Amino acid sequence: MKDVISQLIKYSSWLVITGAGISAASGVPTYRDRNGHWQRKPPVTHQDFLNSSVTRQRFWSRNMVGWRFMMKAQPNCAHNVLMALEQEGVVSGIVTQNVDGLHQRAGSRNVIDLHGRIDTVTCMTCRLQLSRQTLQLWLEQNNPEFVLRTGHIAPDGDAELDELDFSVIKVPECSYCGGLLKPDAVFFGDSIPKSRLIKAKNQLLNADALLVIGSSLSAYSGYRFCLWARDQGKPIVIINQGVTRADILAVVTSDIDCSEILQAWLSALH
Repeated sequence: MKDVISQLIKYSSWLVITGAGISAASGVPTYRDRNGHWQRKPPVTHQDFLNSSVTRQRFWSRNMVGWRFMMKAQPNCAHNVLMALEQEGVVSGIVTQNVDGLHQRAGSRNVIDLHGRIDTVTCMTCRLQLSRQTLQLWLEQNNPEFVLRTGHIAPDGDAELDELDFSVIKVPECSYCGGLLKPDAVFFGDSIPKSRLIKAKNQLLNADALLVIGSSLSAYSGYRFCLWARDQGKPIVIINQGVTRADILAVVTSDIDCSEILQAWLSALH
């Protein structure tokens, strides 16, 4: 661990990229195993959600179960220590690939939700926005046979329930225009809004170094930050329990629990 801490205290301003691994201690599972391989079925794609009513029925039935768990998940030690490191001034910002909102609930202020959030929903026609919890009440009232279902939860609030008949579920529509409602998360096959990417890139430009926590960086959306850091000549430190796509670009990597390393970093500042 000493080599990681020596790098972390060497620079005064770190941009932190976080992935599903940082929320694992909160009970939120990861998509991939230590080798970067999928541990579950790939999630619904953006195109399928928009174009297939059957896909939307399947999505909302699973999401109705998964949301109950996600709503109860709490920030863990790693989220809390990152908040403290932000207050110390050594973490200049957090760009998270997660959609669970746990960084903000821990008190971190400068957070960019790269892939959006699952706690709000937007109409794809009139852009009306509402809370996901409000939608949960509608789903449970109109689909009482699904209320007591349980399943294996995924990082995006999905749940494995493929043995059920999804054709009977009632799917919510916009109360204002009758349009299609979609969670404010970037689904697979969709693009991150350009303005969000520009803001995140500027965060890296203004930082001294890049710290990756809990991400295999298999998705280009996170990996690109390591490419940008390399091009800017900025050091990269990676803390992840498993291999990552950018290991070769890092000055040091570690598979030690991220909470342990972050606590040691905070202690080294005093």
